[in-house]
Amino acid sequence: MRIFIIYLVFTIFLSCQDKVQINKMRSTTPNNLSDSWMQKPFIKNQDMFPILKNDPTESFFCPVLNQEVKWQESYVFNPAAIVKDSKVYLLFRGEDLIGKYGGTSRIGIAESNDGFNFIKRPMPILYPDNDAFLEIEKDGGVEDPRVVESDDGTFVMMYTAFNGHMARLCVATSKDLITWQKHGLAFSKAKNGSYKNLWSKSGSIITRQEGSHFIATKINGKYWMYWGETDIYLATSDNLIDWEPILKEVKSGKYFTTYLGNGQYKEEYSPPQITFKTALTIRNGRFDSRLVEPGPQAILTDNGIFFIYNASNDLNKGDQNLYDGEYTIGQALFDVKDPSSVIRRCENFFLRAESIDEATGQLNNAAFTEGLVYFNNKWLLYYVMSEAKIGVAICDLQL
Repeated sequence: MRIFIIYLVFTIFLSCQDKVQINKMRSTTPNNLSDSWMQKPFIKNQDMFPILKNDPTESFFCPVLNQEVKWQESYVFNPAAIVKDSKVYLLFRGEDLIGKYGGTSRIGIAESNDGFNFIKRPMPILYPDNDAFLEIEKDGGVEDPRVVESDDGTFVMMYTAFNGHMARLCVATSKDLITWQKHGLAFSKAKNGSYKNLWSKSGSIITRQEGSHFIATKINGKYWMYWGETDIYLATSDNLIDWEPILKEVKSGKYFTTYLGNGQYKEEYSPPQITFKTALTIRNGRFDSRLVEPGPQAILTDNGIFFIYNASNDLNKGDQNLYDGEYTIGQALFDVKDPSSVIRRCENFFLRAESIDEATGQLNNAAFTEGLVYFNNKWLLYYVMSEAKIGVAICDLQL
């Protein structure tokens, strides 16, 4: 009898916790529907959630470990999305349970005729290998792709290489989405290689829309990319492979004299303080008070550069209706003539984890996106809930 009472009390407690979570999730005011520049509404297809999940039965021969591994045994998440040959392709992050950092990530691919029902290829398409990039990919792996097209039909993937200590933004290219050539660090040639050990990730390239295709497009003679995961920064490129972060000078350099004692002086030079130019930063009192991070490709529109971004909440200075560290998804609009200039920005998020099923995973209360396509006259936004399951939200409106 005593055991039954304890069990009953525990069950009621969990039930109350679930209700508190759901109530809290419903208490935040949405964006104003009169914000005509925003793309909305995005409606989740809950009937098909999740559209993609892990598969502990699939394995492939890892050339680094020299053994078969179940490469998507743990989680499947963070997909890029692109349309090719009238099909939607998701390039997703699959994670195993091997390695000192809790699992190694590889990038797989799945295809769909309707954008909702996907079939995975059994083998990953990008993974750590015994190549020139093993040092930056070993143990952690490759993750978080974002894919666009170039004018000649080449697919360009920005992805993160992680070795357990450092995340580095990298580039790969392909003609068919299956066979990829790694080009290494996106910033390897910038400033004489001084950014090789820069923590960097999440590259969202500015594109133009041509039907279902999103093609990297130059502005003022350069390709542009938003990147970063604290603030969002900018970089430019001539060829979509070698990227140069845009800097701004905060404080000019100067000479100064230090007295060493005993009549001795030392003249020293303080170099200029340089930082990356910021395109989007955090805001107090809002859902994006802890960090901001790029979402899918940025898109040139008649109103400006349309941009979806991910954000995390700081309960001490952010939205009190959200959880501490909760990830939600927002929108912004940049000036076409100056991609660093914000024209408009959403008052609040437009997508978040709502149900208990969505809110639990290896990172609870987290909605994150990096895949967006225009397919069959609809916008399909592919999002991840709590770094565990992939869903889709649909919008019928034109940008």
